[in-house]
Order: sequence, then structure tokens, then C-alpha cells
Amino acid sequence: MKKTPLWLIDLDNTLHNASHAIFPAITANMNAFLAEVLGENGTLATDETVNEVRLKYWRRYGATLLGMVKHHGVRIEEFLQAAHQFDNLSTMIRAERGVHRFLKQLPGRKILLTNAPRRYSREVMRHLGLHRHFAQHIPIESMHIHRSLRPKPSKHLLRKLLAREKVSPRRAILVEDTAKTLKFAKSIGLRTVLVTQYLSANPLFPPGVVNFAQSERRNRPAFVDVKVKSIRQLARHLGRLRS
Repeated sequence: MKKTPLWLIDLDNTLHNASHAIFPAITANMNAFLAEVLGENGTLATDETVNEVRLKYWRRYGATLLGMVKHHGVRIEEFLQAAHQFDNLSTMIRAERGVHRFLKQLPGRKILLTNAPRRYSREVMRHLGLHRHFAQHIPIESMHIHRSLRPKPSKHLLRKLLAREKVSPRRAILVEDTAKTLKFAKSIGLRTVLVTQYLSANPLFPPGVVNFAQSERRNRPAFVDVKVKSIRQLARHLGRLRS
């Protein structure tokens, strides 16, 4: 008898459409924060400087946040709070109907694994009524290893999580919209699912700089075991993911 899998499920653009309104708001918030931190003598940094620094740190560390903490003395909590300020978050959330039913069809324990902060992700999950389907909620504040922040796509994070759960990589299934995270997960043996429904150009970067969306929609990368448009389709692929 096959053992039940452990599901590691992303939040933004996997369980709901963050590109609709939330990501644009985060982009604007982050730009304003970076412009202030990178500015000099009371003058805000230019848009060109903000984009250059954000992209440089994303390429080097996998997250702009890590670069801002390392090189500019920004506190993690300060950055996350500034980026996730919303006038009325509940009105910005968009998701397909019946998401809770699709999750219920999946056997095994489910862990929400998101690079979003705790307060924001908890509010989104409660608004959608999905929190009851998850045994654990791991936000970015909980992704520390040896006192260093190691958010997705960190292999160290994934290995530590599997060791803590006493689950082999082949029993774990990562469900994500981000190719880089899936590629890292596949390299250490996890099963991988790419959700394409909300794929779009990343609003954090200039057009054409980091845009995997079109190729991911057309093809299934070698590091992806299953590609689905929506998590509603996951149940029909259980045999393939557990073979």
C-alpha cells in the first residue's frame, strides 16, 4: 500500500490570483520603500536605481529582501510590513470557486509553504476558508536556518522541512507557480507540480527581464512532473505523482 504524500503548497498565484491586484500593490509599496532606503541626503532614489538594485539582489540571493537585509541593514519585519500594506486586502483577493473542495480531494497532510509574511498569508487563507485544510502554515518569518533567513527556493529549507517531518523527498509534492523553486525541489528528489493559471510577467521586474510565463504555458519543463492550469486538476494526476 502506498504511503500518503506530504503536500507543500504555495499561496500566491497558486491558490489565488495575486497578480490581479495584490502583486501590483506590493510592487508599488516595495518601490517606495527601496527609493527611501537607497536615497541620499533626503532625496529619493530614482526608478532606475530601484529597479537595478532590486533585480541585482534577486539574481544574487533569490530574493530582494535578503540583499536589503545584508547590504543596507534593513530589518526583515520592516521590509515585509512596508511591502504588504493594503487599504482593504479582502477586496483585492480573487480565486476560483471551490478551491477548498479541490484540496479536500488530495490525500495526505498539507503544509502551506509561502514566502509571504505570516499576517498577510493568514488573512488571505482565512478569507478563502482554506486554513482548515492545512496541518501547518510556514510563512517567510519561519524560514530561518542557523539564524539565517533561507526562503524558497532554498534547498536547505526543503531538506530541513522534510527531515523534521520524517518524510523522504519522493513522498513530498511541491505545488508552485515559480519555476526556479520547482527546479531546486526536483534536484533533491521532490515531486513537482507547476500551476499555470495565474502565470504572467513578474510585475517586480522590467518587461522582458524575467519572464518565464509564455514558455511555461507552452511546455512542461523537465523538472516538472505535472503541469496543471488549476489545482482543481491535481486529483486526476495522483497516480503519476505517487508512482
